[in-house]
Amino acid sequence: MSVDPSARIHPSAVVEDGAVIGPDTEVGPFSLIGPDVVLGAGVHVKSHAVVTGRTEVGDETVIFPGAVIGEIPQDLKFKGEASRLVVGKRNRIREGVTMNTGTEGGGGVTTVGDDGLFMTGAHVAHDAHVGDRVIVANQGAIAGHCVIEDDVIIGGLSGIHQWVRVGRGAIIGAVTMVTNDVIPYGLVQGPRGQLDGLNLVGLKRKGVARGDITALRAAFQMLAQGEGAFQDRARRLGDETASDYVREIVDFVLGATDRNFLTPER
Repeated sequence: MSVDPSARIHPSAVVEDGAVIGPDTEVGPFSLIGPDVVLGAGVHVKSHAVVTGRTEVGDETVIFPGAVIGEIPQDLKFKGEASRLVVGKRNRIREGVTMNTGTEGGGGVTTVGDDGLFMTGAHVAHDAHVGDRVIVANQGAIAGHCVIEDDVIIGGLSGIHQWVRVGRGAIIGAVTMVTNDVIPYGLVQGPRGQLDGLNLVGLKRKGVARGDITALRAAFQMLAQGEGAFQDRARRLGDETASDYVREIVDFVLGATDRNFLTPER
């Protein structure tokens, strides 16, 4: 066990031999830190939380009571193979959140980026890859092997089906089941998720230029109403656009995927 002298560990907490506790990190009462855990600088594990498995937690992340971080996957194919969970910096992991390690079949590692907010009861499953500044609202769930790109918002009680990709800046409404890939900056809502438009509010809040927003709106209309299959429309769009934001959508649509896409209603 390696505990920095500046770390503060409550007498009732259990820190198992082998754990690495960084400077200015605090472990609250009745929490458990497993033997293969590495906590960075300034991490705060509040009371009654569990951090276990081969898990790394980045600097200044806060883990709230009742969270279980780094337990084994909820996957019947998992046979105890070595796998990891890597959580980035400055995340807020609220009460009852669960994040699982990876599996051999999925690459062996689950990753979470920086500056995320995972609200009460949110779940990140095995082999998922979650980007920076992602928000998952209360009881939202990300299934195994998903890719959630930067700046995505997932509404409360929503679920992302296994192997789905959600593009950068997309927003998923509350109580929505997403079973297919979501284009960058897409707006998805409804019980069986439908691509209803663009996340215009998010784009404006980020200060995206008016010209790029206009280009994105025109691109969405072409994807919704153009001739041919969805990928064919995306290819034509790529030949015509000068917007980096539209190009990002085109590259996403034409990239490798294990799912179909949510497409705009014609």
